[in-house]
Amino acid sequence: MTGTFAITRPSDVAFDDRPRRNKALVLEAMTALFQRRDASAVERLYARDYIQHNPGIPQGRAALQALVAGLSEAVHYEPGLVIAEGDLVAIHGRIHGWADRPQVVIDLFRIEGGKLAEHWDVLQDEVPASGARAGIPMFDPGEGSRFQ
Repeated sequence: MTGTFAITRPSDVAFDDRPRRNKALVLEAMTALFQRRDASAVERLYARDYIQHNPGIPQGRAALQALVAGLSEAVHYEPGLVIAEGDLVAIHGRIHGWADRPQVVIDLFRIEGGKLAEHWDVLQDEVPASGARAGIPMFDPGEGSRFQ
């Protein structure tokens, strides 16, 4: 091939390392808050105008900091599968001590400017595998390593 060519429009797909960086950010946030109970991480990792879609948690960083500072020592988060596309990250995990029984959770984050800008979640009480589904748990702590 000889001659010149011109790029007439940008690519429809971003080929950068945003998904990798965003996954690392979410993993750091979840472990800082719900394993180490480090309320100071909120200021470092969350956007000033952070939006919370969980109706049980008030809006803003200050409310999140207060929640983390008041967590029981029994609260412990186990991360699993993490997927990312562009500025969105979903993480599948299990949290102990948040409710009477362990809960399996999907957290979805929107990242803006390298900070967590928005959050949605869905929580469900963990049900042990039994009957016809024996051996297929709702959550496996090693699940994330299978897809890296």
